Amino acid sequence: MAGTRRSPRLGAATEAMPPPTAPASSTANGRKRKADAKPAKDEPPSTPKKKKRTASTPPPLTPTPSAVGIIAEPATREGPRTPNYKPAGVARLANPRGTNAMLLSPETSRLIAPRDDAQPPPPPSKGRPGKTTTTTTTTQTLLQEACDHLIRVDERMRPLIEKHTCRVFSPEGLAEKVDPFESITSGIISQQVSGAAAKSIKNKFAMLFAATSDGDAAPRFPHPSKVAATPLETLRTAGLSQRKAEYIQGLAARFTSGELSAQMLQDAPYDEVLAKLLAVRGLGRWSVEMFACFGLKRMDVFSLGDLGVQRGMAAFAGRDVAKLRSKGGKWKYMSEQDMVALSDKFVPYRSLFMWYMWRVEETDVSTME
Repeated sequence: MAGTRRSPRLGAATEAMPPPTAPASSTANGRKRKADAKPAKDEPPSTPKKKKRTASTPPPLTPTPSAVGIIAEPATREGPRTPNYKPAGVARLANPRGTNAMLLSPETSRLIAPRDDAQPPPPPSKGRPGKTTTTTTTTQTLLQEACDHLIRVDERMRPLIEKHTCRVFSPEGLAEKVDPFESITSGIISQQVSGAAAKSIKNKFAMLFAATSDGDAAPRFPHPSKVAATPLETLRTAGLSQRKAEYIQGLAARFTSGELSAQMLQDAPYDEVLAKLLAVRGLGRWSVEMFACFGLKRMDVFSLGDLGVQRGMAAFAGRDVAKLRSKGGKWKYMSEQDMVALSDKFVPYRSLFMWYMWRVEETDVSTME
C-alpha cells in the first residue's frame, strides 16, 4: 500500500509550532491561583449586625438639693453670719396651712406680721373617739406635731424620722428671717447651674450694689426698686444670661409696683400664692413649689414634678426603682395618680413627707439646710 505523501513545507511548519501550554493561572490581589482550583461558590449576602441597644442613661435624681439650698438661705439683709450662727427660736403661733416663715419686706426690710383675720384655721387634732380638740400650735411644737402625724398615718415613717431631723421646720429654722425677693431671685439664678456656680453668681449680683451696702464685708441683697432701675447689661456682668437678667428685673418690677408683696405672701392662701407667682415670667411650677416649701416654710406643699420625690415614693411603696421607665419621653418611677393617693394621707404636713421621701433614697439634702 502506497504511503501517504506529506508536503515538506507542511511538515516543517508542524515541527516549528510550539507544544500546547496550560492556560495561564489567574491572579487575584497579586496572589496566584492554581488553574485547577475550584471556582468559589457564591456566598449569600451578609446580613448587617444589629446594633446592641444600650440602656438609656437615667436622668439625675433631682435638681432639688442645690437649688433649694440657695432658696432656703436666710436674708442677707441681716448682715454677715458666723459659721455656727443659730437664730434664737422664739415661740410664736404657727399653722401648717399657712406661711410660717418670718418674712421681711424686700423694700424696707421691715418684719411682716401676719394678719389674724387672714390666717387659715388650724387643723383639728384628734382626742377621744367622736371628739376633736383644737390645740395651739407654735413654732416650738410644729415639727413635733407634724412628725407625730406622719407616724400615725404610716408606721414606716418612724425609722426615717428617728434617723433624720428636718431643720427646715425646726424652731431654729422657723426663726430665720426670709426676704422673699432674694429667695425667689436665688431660685432663678440657680436654674440649670450647680449650687457652687449659683452662689458665686448671687454674690457677684449683690456686689453690683455693694456701694449702697454701708460698707459691710458681706454685700447685702439689693432692694427690688434698685434692681428694676438697673440696665440689663449691668445685671449681666454678674454672670447672668440675658434671659435670667430679664426674669429678675421683671420680678423686681412686680415687687416695686406692689403686685407682689411680703404681706400677700404671708397672708394669702396657697392657691393664690401659686397663681400670683406662676404669672411671673421665669417661674415654673416646681420653682414656686420649692419657694413655698423652703422659703415661706409652708407645711402642706407637695411637688408631683420632682423626680427625687417620685423615686423616693416608689421605693417607699416597695417598688423596684432600678427599673426606670420612660413614657412619652418622660421618666416615670410612679404615676401622678399614685403619688397623689399616697401623699394625700399626710395632709396637712405633705412638705415634711416630701422632705423624707428625698431621704428614702439617701438623696443628699444637707445643702437644703
